[in-house]
Amino acid sequence: MSADPLDPVALTERLIACPSVTPADAGALGVIAEALERQGFTVHRFAAGGPPDGPIENLHATRGQGAPHFAFAGHSDVVPPGSGWTTDPFTPTRRGDLLHGRGAVDMKGAVAAFVAAAARVRDHAGTLSLIITGDEEGPATHGTLALMDWMAVRGERPDMILVGEPTSDKRFGDTIKIGRRGSVNIWITVPGTQGHVAYPHLADNPATRLLRILDRLTRLTLDEGNRWFQPSNLEVTDISVGNPATNVIPGEARARLNIRFNDEQNGAALVAQVRAIVREEAPRASLDAKISGEAFLTEPGPLSDLVTESIRAVTGVTPALSTSGGTSDARFLSRLCPVVEFGLVNATMHKLDEAVGIPDLYALTDIYEAVIRTALGQRMSDHVRSDAEIAPATPFLR
Repeated sequence: MSADPLDPVALTERLIACPSVTPADAGALGVIAEALERQGFTVHRFAAGGPPDGPIENLHATRGQGAPHFAFAGHSDVVPPGSGWTTDPFTPTRRGDLLHGRGAVDMKGAVAAFVAAAARVRDHAGTLSLIITGDEEGPATHGTLALMDWMAVRGERPDMILVGEPTSDKRFGDTIKIGRRGSVNIWITVPGTQGHVAYPHLADNPATRLLRILDRLTRLTLDEGNRWFQPSNLEVTDISVGNPATNVIPGEARARLNIRFNDEQNGAALVAQVRAIVREEAPRASLDAKISGEAFLTEPGPLSDLVTESIRAVTGVTPALSTSGGTSDARFLSRLCPVVEFGLVNATMHKLDEAVGIPDLYALTDIYEAVIRTALGQRMSDHVRSDAEIAPATPFLR
């Protein structure tokens, strides 16, 4: 087992240099596996699925045995960089206190920080594991779900999981996610009878029926929210009739919706509610739905307290507990055990010139070390710096 601590910035740079746009791995998991094996982790890698959404490369690593079992979950894949970057998105570039590159924040920086933190914590009690997928930014079909199936066959079940998503908002350390809203996409297709606009009695206008459907749906109050979640919301994301003519009643009209819902709802019931309205207004209409994930909440308790105290000890910041934002793979992992998310500042994720504050990477490594040591019952090392030694959280322009 290597006794040399890893530099999280250098490791982040190695990961950024891998153009791992979903579903490509491009060597990213190999970089992670090499660093973990040097520390005495047992690393398993496997591919799941096939075209068009795969195959997806996944990694599971463990060190130690027995309880307690603490796991870190993350992803090595990134979204496409787009054009217009100041420098090549897959050439890690330092400018001042910022490290630029696709995935710096979401979330190669956090993966590197946890791997570096684990290198500082040797001979811990219990089990430390990492659950790393290459399919978080894509359909999420052959990634974390496949890893969970793999773990179930082997009887592996963590007691707590920390996901390294970039949760910090205005300054590093200010937010922990203890839950996420669910998401469902719905496609509605309303058939009609095409005809001349001057003879509407000989046609059946599907656009009119679709408008009535959308009017009823957008006037729904799904709930009022609760202590931890904002109200659920339904949004129309696309309307189309594909009609280039001005004097023709179209033969078909289509719409797409997305519902972001809190833990007072569930995906299947929401789809049924929408379906009932569609049938009332357009009996011949069809409806397709895909539930991306259900809402979940990890009630404030031992895990959120552990992460909160670690953040406060390293940065002096007391984080807020939040359920805001989109979905993450925590929606799947929450089926196993308590899950919270904490990571870097999210201001530049998925944007051009994505960047992480170099001081934030070192501070995140310190926080993750504190989390591991507390969760697995080991004293803090002298790697963790005092509050006076930690640089201020990196400012980002929004």
